[in-house]
Amino acid sequence: MRIHVINGPSLDRLGKREPEIYGRESLEDIRQWLERQCAGDELSFFQSALEGQLIEALFRAEDEGADGVILNPASYSHTSLALADALSALHLPVVEVHLSNIHGREEIRRRTLTGACCKGVISGLGKFGYLAAIEYLRRAG
Repeated sequence: MRIHVINGPSLDRLGKREPEIYGRESLEDIRQWLERQCAGDELSFFQSALEGQLIEALFRAEDEGADGVILNPASYSHTSLALADALSALHLPVVEVHLSNIHGREEIRRRTLTGACCKGVISGLGKFGYLAAIEYLRRAG
């Protein structure tokens, strides 16, 4: 399968930023782990703190013939109508992933604008959420 993994703001700070919430592994550590776990799949990774670049990455995934997308929109999940609109315009499955349990955090983080536009939302499983999303895309695809 061809899967694009798109990560939003501050995820490039993983391992340094609030490790008690997000863990001690960097985004690069997670990327390498996922590639080992999914050796038979073609994974493409992208990270940006810029909303417009995330939207462009979503459309690029579709244009490049991806079978699915895993999106960790980070804080944009709770605030970005533009990202939600872009997700609604896609014709491929998207699974939203959050490393932390958004339902166990501040009230604003418990609502996800983008999650409503995805096939599902995985929250609180750390890096294993990405793997669960890949497994879903494999089986649903």
